[in-house]
Amino acid sequence: MVLSAAKTAHSPDVITAVREKLSCGERLDARDGVALFEHQDLLSIGQLANQMREKWHGDVTYFNRNLHLNATNICEADCVFCSFARLESHMPNAYAMNHTQALEWISNRYSPGMTEIHIVNGLNPDLEFDYYLTLLKLIRQNFPTLHIKAFTAVEIHYFSKKFSLSYEQILRELIGAGLGSLPGGGAEIFAHRARKKLCRDKVDAAGWLDVHRVAHRLGLKSNCTMLYGTIETTQEKVDHLLALRELQDESRGFQAFIPLAYHPENNRLGRIGAPSAAEDLKTIAISRLLLDNIPHIKAYWVMLGVKTAQLAQRFGANDLDGTVTEEKVYRMAGARAPESMSVDELKKLIVAIGRVPVERTTTYEVVG
Repeated sequence: MVLSAAKTAHSPDVITAVREKLSCGERLDARDGVALFEHQDLLSIGQLANQMREKWHGDVTYFNRNLHLNATNICEADCVFCSFARLESHMPNAYAMNHTQALEWISNRYSPGMTEIHIVNGLNPDLEFDYYLTLLKLIRQNFPTLHIKAFTAVEIHYFSKKFSLSYEQILRELIGAGLGSLPGGGAEIFAHRARKKLCRDKVDAAGWLDVHRVAHRLGLKSNCTMLYGTIETTQEKVDHLLALRELQDESRGFQAFIPLAYHPENNRLGRIGAPSAAEDLKTIAISRLLLDNIPHIKAYWVMLGVKTAQLAQRFGANDLDGTVTEEKVYRMAGARAPESMSVDELKKLIVAIGRVPVERTTTYEVVG
């Protein structure tokens, strides 16, 4: 049910009602979520989220040492919000690394102590499944300390259709080659109305959720995301979050939720503009309140910007991501954050906001 903004935007009863529910251990519902998004008192919402965050994690903020590999940006999907992909191999800035180039790329950026490589690619029609299996095997052989977090549910679905294998068959093959967990990208917004306009030619919401359901059944952990700030409605955002919560009730495989703000440069939605910092913080806070069964909320500093991601540690987030050497997807969409951050820089950011920095692995074991 969508509540009218006139009834909810300035009413202190929204905060009181949510606070009472939380104090009684009662789960928030769709009506609460809509009311919170329409409420204008950001600090009160943030306070509620911070209380829940501190019940989960106290003063700890997690980070890790990771690098991002995008081995190809050639992609059959024509998402209107994407600045990274190139539809054809002959287009300007299109690329596909061979295995030697990929290993050289990693070697030039790897440093001792790194624990994760994050791999996301375009849906490249020119590559066979063996390309991906060999890539994982070579990374495992040459960089055995790196946990391989690779391939969004969109990519897994694409492999399944292209190579005529089930999700389970695809995932088992990848696990055998070295896959350690799945990232959470490609969820965008689950609503069919919005998805039809934003990303009509890639996996639908049911398929995205089912890939993660199968992955969790096979013992893989994964993350989950939501793209916001495009054409989605308030109700659609809430429905998206509750769909993630419902799958987590069933499978218990999601580790972290990452809200992803739309970036407007170099794509066909540029006229919309980027979400404000207030919208970023509100989305993080409400995500913490609604996703009561997903342990971690990540403020991805590459996407939010360093200052907003830092402030988010007081609005429900408990993770900053990591050193992120070297991300392309958001940078090509106009992200202004640094290309990477050192461990010392991450620690200083966390301490400055009154939190305790704790280095983690991909699966949230404490390092050192």
